[in-house]
Amino acid sequence: MNPLHRLGLATARHPWRTFAAWLLVLVAMGGFAASFGGELRDNWNVPDTRAQHGVDQLREHFPDAGGSSAQVVIHDGSRLESSVVEQVVADLEGTEHVTTVTSRLSEDGDTALFHVRYDVPTTDPDIYGIVDPLWDASTAAEDAGYQVELGGELPGTATEIEGRGELIGILVALALLVIAFGSVVAAGLPIAVAVGGLVAGSSGVMLLAGLMDVSTSAPTIATMVGLGVGIDYALLIVTRHVERLRAGDHPVDAAARATATAGRAVLGAGLTVLVSLMGLRLAGLPTYDAFGFATAITVICVMAAALTLVPALCALAGRRLMPRNERKARHEASIKPRRLDPSDGWTARWVRTVARKPVAWALVALTVLLALGAPALGMRTWPQDGGTDPQGSTTRAAYDLVTDEYGAGANGPITLVADLDQLDRREVETLHSKVAGLDEVAHSTPVVTSPDGRLAVWDIEPTTSPIDEETTAFLGDLRADVLPDGVEATGYTPILGDISELLQERLWLVVGFVVLVSVLLLMVLFRSVVVPLKAAAMNLLSIAAAYGVVTLVFQHGWGSGLLGVDHAIPVSSWVPILMFAVLFGLSMDYEVFLLSAVRDDWLDTGDARGSVVRGLASTGRVISMAAAIMVAVFLGFATESAVVVKMLGVGLAAAVALDATVVRMVLVPATMTLLGQWNWWMPGQSRLEELDATPTPIP
Repeated sequence: MNPLHRLGLATARHPWRTFAAWLLVLVAMGGFAASFGGELRDNWNVPDTRAQHGVDQLREHFPDAGGSSAQVVIHDGSRLESSVVEQVVADLEGTEHVTTVTSRLSEDGDTALFHVRYDVPTTDPDIYGIVDPLWDASTAAEDAGYQVELGGELPGTATEIEGRGELIGILVALALLVIAFGSVVAAGLPIAVAVGGLVAGSSGVMLLAGLMDVSTSAPTIATMVGLGVGIDYALLIVTRHVERLRAGDHPVDAAARATATAGRAVLGAGLTVLVSLMGLRLAGLPTYDAFGFATAITVICVMAAALTLVPALCALAGRRLMPRNERKARHEASIKPRRLDPSDGWTARWVRTVARKPVAWALVALTVLLALGAPALGMRTWPQDGGTDPQGSTTRAAYDLVTDEYGAGANGPITLVADLDQLDRREVETLHSKVAGLDEVAHSTPVVTSPDGRLAVWDIEPTTSPIDEETTAFLGDLRADVLPDGVEATGYTPILGDISELLQERLWLVVGFVVLVSVLLLMVLFRSVVVPLKAAAMNLLSIAAAYGVVTLVFQHGWGSGLLGVDHAIPVSSWVPILMFAVLFGLSMDYEVFLLSAVRDDWLDTGDARGSVVRGLASTGRVISMAAAIMVAVFLGFATESAVVVKMLGVGLAAAVALDATVVRMVLVPATMTLLGQWNWWMPGQSRLEELDATPTPIP
């Protein structure tokens, strides 16, 4: 009896003890989180970049500089009263942590732009996401009937995740499960287990926040992934349990056997997800560390819930997990228990169709994936700014007002920091005049010297917006051809540019690590060289296709209006690495589920081609249902207002849909049919050794 069988048997025999143990765990974790957990806090430092070096210089030589910033915009149809403008300046200067306030009136006098600077960084808990003081300081303008809008760095942190993504995903998943199982009890069980795991995971994330900076976005990403895999893992075990009930097993025995067989696939799938998430640490940003650890904690919790709560609930529910009409028919007709033969289903017929012409079908699948992935070759990445916020938000209104009245570049000024130990004042003045005269510069402020006389600082505004490709090119040319040694370009726009460049470089490091470790893990699980390499290649194809879909939707605007995005925008720099790490693990979930069934059949029969048909037929229904649920969950998150969450939702949903259809239903059976017994080739190991190494079947 293997350990998973013993675990399933113990929890199924003692369901109330299992529930009590979980309740104690949840209470204890909640108590520890309340006592020792920390507050969510972003860390936006970008180590070893030029923009970060400039920020560090400002913090060192300007006592109150290097902190956050905000924009307050007031607008009216006629010329603004100077007394109101002066009052707003005075009130803003009196706001806590504000060091300087500069005002700028538009040419026609109907708009005033206030640049507000703080003495603490944006991520400081005293100001992060808190914009009420800015609204309070603008009361004089509101009382005068002026339009007041907030934009820039600090107000951008006040965007909240509404939480409707989780609700939509859960409701759609419940509806799909009711249709699939024909039983409300069976449908609700996977969702209840996933939610229980998420509760434990949330406490774990708060405990993590007591040890390190955890991004405010990390719980959303963790919930998105945890909800999807939690339902999938529970669904797999419930499906196997119901199959055992139909075969005539007692509910307790059925739960134990389901945990022993499906639980092995859950463990393997969970490990691949965890490996992928650990690859985020190689991205080079503290934010990604938080994403990886928080999501990993959540995945571990939902995996533990699936392996313990599912068998307990299955045993407690008994045969109520089967459809009502099936239970009634069995009771009235006293029909004998039956073992369903999946080889007669539509999945088996489809796989046989693919297996008859595997080369042709493989080419069709490759063509589809490569065609969808082609737009990704032209993907442009850039962190988002206020111009990508939804219509109706104050940050978007402020962005549009600033663009109309002052030019798009005023939304993202660039700060130039000159080290006076390397340049004298004459050289600084010459550089100031030279930069101000560039065609790409719309506005330049006077030079300010630090109190210790070590730095000279001034701001410039490009003629284009922070997100514009021309701004990226201008920044690169400025650094390469104009700025001498000892002068750094920093501020909002350069930091975003450095983040984008860093993540583009680190993407390949993350990809290499995740693919290598995942392939090695699958080699151990399946004792094969070909299967892991083929699985990795197919996962890369489906992820590339998902990148192409995201590029088409957001960068080219294909259907983006349906998501509340009113114009084409670059793909967020945060998305590609995060998508890859999550998707590679999720794709391996389905690969492990499928290959476990195929390999078990091959070991039993020695029929390499037939095992593909039977293995896919036995798992096709559950994988399709799991994928449909996962797609529903991710599309639910695509309805959130945050653009990055929208992109992740669309990309993850597209990849899972392609993975469960084009890859699993076409490319996998076609390639495995072509390879035959070579699928299971391992250097120095014969099939007889494989059979000897196979665990004894569960009695």
